[in-house]
Amino acid sequence: MSVLRSYVSGGWHTPAEEGRPLHDATTGAEIARISSAGIDFAAMLDHGRRVGGPALRALTFHQRAALLKALATHLREQREELYAVSAQTGATKGDSKFDVDGGIGVLFSYASMGKRELPNDTVYVDGPVVPLSRGGTFVAQHVATPLHGVAVQVNAFNFPVWGPLEKFAPAFLAGVPSVVKPASPTAFLTAKLTELIVDSGLLPEGTWQFVAGSLGDTFDHLTGQDLVSFTGSAATAATLRAHPVIVRNGVRFTAEADSLNFSALGPDAEPGTPEFDLYVGQLVTEMTVKAGQKCTAIRRAFVPAQHVDAVVAAASAKLAETPIGALASLEQREEVRRSIKALSDAGRIAYEGEQPDGPGAYQAPVLLVGDPERAEPHEVEAFGPVSTVLPYESTAQLIDYAARGLGSLAGSVVTGDRAFAREVVLGVAPFHGRVLVLTQADAQESTGHGSPMPQLVHGGPGRAGGGEEMGGIRGVLHHMQRTAVQGDPDTLTAITGRWVTGSQRAVGDVHPFRKDLSRLAIGDTIVAGPRTVTQEDVEHFAEFTGDTFYAHMDAEAAAANPLFGERVAHGYLIVSLAAGLFVDPDPGPVLANFGVDNLRFLTPVKFGDALTVTLTCKQITPRDTADYGEVRWDADVTRQDGQSVARYDVLTLVAK
Repeated sequence: MSVLRSYVSGGWHTPAEEGRPLHDATTGAEIARISSAGIDFAAMLDHGRRVGGPALRALTFHQRAALLKALATHLREQREELYAVSAQTGATKGDSKFDVDGGIGVLFSYASMGKRELPNDTVYVDGPVVPLSRGGTFVAQHVATPLHGVAVQVNAFNFPVWGPLEKFAPAFLAGVPSVVKPASPTAFLTAKLTELIVDSGLLPEGTWQFVAGSLGDTFDHLTGQDLVSFTGSAATAATLRAHPVIVRNGVRFTAEADSLNFSALGPDAEPGTPEFDLYVGQLVTEMTVKAGQKCTAIRRAFVPAQHVDAVVAAASAKLAETPIGALASLEQREEVRRSIKALSDAGRIAYEGEQPDGPGAYQAPVLLVGDPERAEPHEVEAFGPVSTVLPYESTAQLIDYAARGLGSLAGSVVTGDRAFAREVVLGVAPFHGRVLVLTQADAQESTGHGSPMPQLVHGGPGRAGGGEEMGGIRGVLHHMQRTAVQGDPDTLTAITGRWVTGSQRAVGDVHPFRKDLSRLAIGDTIVAGPRTVTQEDVEHFAEFTGDTFYAHMDAEAAAANPLFGERVAHGYLIVSLAAGLFVDPDPGPVLANFGVDNLRFLTPVKFGDALTVTLTCKQITPRDTADYGEVRWDADVTRQDGQSVARYDVLTLVAK
């Protein structure tokens, strides 16, 4: 029987012992053995820090994003191989797609976010410049840089592809290498994933390492630059979090653990309404996809007391028609059955499907009706095709019951009553990482109760582990150190690669719009004006645009306005006049203006005021896949006394 190999320290490692057996969840047959015996875990971490880290940090965010996209494309082309192996975990074809395609989708999402939301640079500028002095010579800027360590990622058995990839993607984009450790029962699928990744040759060496089996003494060698991301039981999370090295070195530790997720049917959603049908359909889906082995699956189904029988009848009918895969192992099935026993002792089994014959780790769906005043429904998580229907009498009672889960990853409310939805969502939000409101309006496009999205945080407080994963760029920044840098404006400009107000400007003979990206430099500036604003300008603009707001056209009404005291120019007239001053009209490297950011009108402009605009190149972002890049310009429009009347960023596309 083959033994799973690990990929560490730049090569494949065959364990020094036979290891323990792994079984096909559908047949019970032994398919592989697993052991990490013989791995030098200190050397593995050193390899990630010494080889993988520097290779990643040498790349810009955009270059890392391009590699993620290339990897996602490669895995998508090879996914049939992953589906075939996934079937041995007990997954149906639909379950396999949920895991495999979901993981590949995370890679694509982070590739897109990296290009769209991060600079083509190695440093992330976080937030605006902070003035620290009256004269403007002492300022500060928060920046984020990659930690010089390794992200150790401990995954659960239920998602052997999605789990590793959703942890890996933000770490890679941040510039931090990963050590991927899957749960043993389904590690053979993560091993196949690793084989496809390594054979592709797409990733820099040392950025993806894979351990089949125990992590040994890995935690003994962690430093304050390393991170640990854990998915599994709350008990194991507590043990790992308390590891003396993690405590002593302040290792960043995030956990996604037990979660008694709820779904609530609104009082308005009576039998026969679309919301009632949506609720029942969602409940059955969450019980049967991945055989209920999802950390986000519905464990507590809150239903108005008068509708409990109707929900049970409708869900039972759908469950009887819904195919279901096997659990990951016979051990897992025994654990689920122990949980069913504890829940049924505190309630009653309302529906139990027909138990399949054969050696596989199959478990028929079980729907219970429980007493929400008992502790068991809020404490016992049956990690399989099991859910408990719990009655409630009032909105306040529902919120109280939902909170008794002591922290969950996900909740949902199915209702057409938006006032009810608001009250419930705001009431349960402190106890949940994500809440879905399912209505007729969003059902067609909703991704569902149990689907974490790369753009949204995945995690929850309390029992759920107190951690967060993904969450868009938040997940990237988790792997970086935020540092407040203080200095003068010119120094901060040099450090961040972004022009800072108060730093030097370069005003030359060549208009900046005549320079392509190879010649344009941060700080290149044009000063244009003055242009006197007349009453005729304002009235023409009002007539031409239809904006005849009284502050521009009615002298008496404008005089009564406490902000103006007299007629003033339109804000958008000021921006238009400024563009007329700084734009070079002839064809050249500037291809398009695609937006304006952070526009603020600071001081009213009155008839006779003379406007001058200072336009400075603030940030240059080349696009690796195009013949142009993005240029952000600082625009400062001032009047004759030097007072700023408008400030904003102009966004242009400029040819390379």
